[in-house]
Amino acid sequence: MIERRSLLKGGSAAAFGVLALNAVASGNSLAQAATDKAAPAPNLLPDPATTPVPNPPFPKNLTHDERTHLETFDTLDFVVFSHAEWARLEESHAQNIRAHWPDGHYTDGLDQHIADLKALFAWAPDTRIQSHPIRIAKNELTAVTGVMQGTFTQPMADGKGGFIQPTGKKYAINMATVGIWNSHGVMDEEFLFWDNQTFYQQIGLA
Repeated sequence: MIERRSLLKGGSAAAFGVLALNAVASGNSLAQAATDKAAPAPNLLPDPATTPVPNPPFPKNLTHDERTHLETFDTLDFVVFSHAEWARLEESHAQNIRAHWPDGHYTDGLDQHIADLKALFAWAPDTRIQSHPIRIAKNELTAVTGVMQGTFTQPMADGKGGFIQPTGKKYAINMATVGIWNSHGVMDEEFLFWDNQTFYQQIGLA
């Protein structure tokens, strides 16, 4: 059996994502996917960030907890995050949540995570996630892809005490989140992935 936490914490979160996708495509377990060659996907997706795709049904044969985790994650992105209902973030995140960001840094604690999420809305109040093209759950792990979008309409703090004036440009970027859930039905750890270069290009800062 694969030790999932060691996979993620050993700098191999991206590798876990590949294993998870291969497992879903083949119908095998994560352990089998680690040794089997990847089979071609029968139904290839377009780029969800440029071509909207419908949310797929949940995978078959999920346990009760696995399905609950995915349902909670849908609510997290489609409702709590998209409508900035920060008081509800505790429905999906533990108080001591460790959040790993795309630039490699991480934070500890729900209050800090909320502050960081609020910062996204300060310069793009219409930030939202409305689709999850891929949703995977296995035991205490989830891997979900989404499209985050918004518009750079308000000044952005530059981290040096000043502000970057808005460009008025829209962005739509593919993202992925890997979550580790505990027995209380909330995430102890969350790994966020998106391409910052594409993100900054779209809002006119690169």
